[in-house]
Amino acid sequence: MTASPGPGVPLLEMRGISKHFPGVVALDDVWFELRRGEVHVLLGENGAGKSTLMKILSGASRRDAGEIHLDGRAVELTSPRDAQALGVATIYQEFNLVPHLRAAENIYLGREPRRALGVIDRGQLERDAARLLSSLGTSIDPRAEVRTLGVAEQQMVEVAKALSLEARILVMDEPTSALTASEIEQLFAAIRRLTAQGVAVIYISHRMEELAVIGHRATVLRDGRVVGTRTLPAPVPELVRMMADRDIDEQFPPRTRRRGGELLRVEGVSRGARLRDVSFTLHRGEILGIAGLLGAGRTELARVIAGADVPDSGRIVLDGRPLRLRTPSDAIRAGIGLVPEDRKGHGLVLKRSVAANLALPQLPRLARSGVVSRAGEQALASRWIRELRIKTPDAGTQVVALSGGNQQKVVLGKWLAAGADVLIVDEPTRGIDVGAKQEIYVLLDRLAAGGAGIIMISSELPEVLGMSDRILVMHQGRVQSMVDADVATQESVLHAALGLAS
Repeated sequence: MTASPGPGVPLLEMRGISKHFPGVVALDDVWFELRRGEVHVLLGENGAGKSTLMKILSGASRRDAGEIHLDGRAVELTSPRDAQALGVATIYQEFNLVPHLRAAENIYLGREPRRALGVIDRGQLERDAARLLSSLGTSIDPRAEVRTLGVAEQQMVEVAKALSLEARILVMDEPTSALTASEIEQLFAAIRRLTAQGVAVIYISHRMEELAVIGHRATVLRDGRVVGTRTLPAPVPELVRMMADRDIDEQFPPRTRRRGGELLRVEGVSRGARLRDVSFTLHRGEILGIAGLLGAGRTELARVIAGADVPDSGRIVLDGRPLRLRTPSDAIRAGIGLVPEDRKGHGLVLKRSVAANLALPQLPRLARSGVVSRAGEQALASRWIRELRIKTPDAGTQVVALSGGNQQKVVLGKWLAAGADVLIVDEPTRGIDVGAKQEIYVLLDRLAAGGAGIIMISSELPEVLGMSDRILVMHQGRVQSMVDADVATQESVLHAALGLAS
């Protein structure tokens, strides 16, 4: 690890930062400090507020309250251009590169050196890019097209692009998530070169083993608040406890369900690098919680079971019968439904009515000679609007006009109406208020009590512990552990999600 940065006026101070979204307090009076030449690690569970804080710093989001100071001077960051002009650069998990352009062209895109009459000076462009890449200890050819480079090389191009902007603060979001051990060491060497030159790095990572190797300090966020800052190295159990120490309140309903026989079996399912030999069972009357951090493979697993993606290997067995799932329609016919994480983008047709959305999985049953029975659609909608207490002026109202909680009820309602045997719910309560959450929990319990099996993916550990019968924890595309919810704790689940031994 590099030497600790020296004292003096902090390079960056974020003072009392707050940010609210409808029904959600994303950040609440957050204070964060960054010193020159420092690698400051930002820790927290999914949804803790890390990304929101960095979006505010990068100018992509406006704060509701608080101040940002650079070199002791208050600044306003109203756009990414403002942030770049002040020396703040962000490298996201999903790279912002143009694949068919060369490395040099990506580094200086829109800022290419030019000759007279505005002609790009190719020679100067390549020399400048080569100098930046060399300063990072890489041998990347600036003339190579980005699409021909490996992930680690593309990341170095992103770092070089940040340096070309004369970045003083570099935000790195999960920079090692797709790198091999040797590539990680190469990245760390580049980071050490940058900090030795006075560049400060904000490093977001869920890989606890990296902290002592690359970081100077770590700040922990939980539920949009700063829990504390620790000098590194610090005991990993202490940091994990800071991340996960929350109480489960009485918002979860008493369980009315009883676990029955095996309903679904997933055997050795793999797909690329995102899913690796995943196996588990789901029983009737059971809610199986799936926990894991960003990139663990939870949503990829849901898509395979729902027929949206075809696995490279393995099989899915429902009620003792192997399934051949090539499309979502295959899964729907088999009795498998999916409530996706992005309900607006993938779970609803926003410009269609509540009735039309509730009827989507049952169109073949409601149609005669290819024409949907409007009377049948209306009768189905009336029943489920009443039973689920969906707040809508009438069944003909467009779903886009409903609140987030009522939109989620519509997504759940269409599978209740279809009588799905297996229901996969991905982040079922994200972005909805506490009252609506409780109603969703009751609906899920009711569905399981009726004999269905539910797979519930959630980034909220209290939700996983409060609603599940068993918890499957994933880490880097694999099943890390399976535990009964009665004996699980937030700390033990988070340990497994981080890939740490219990």
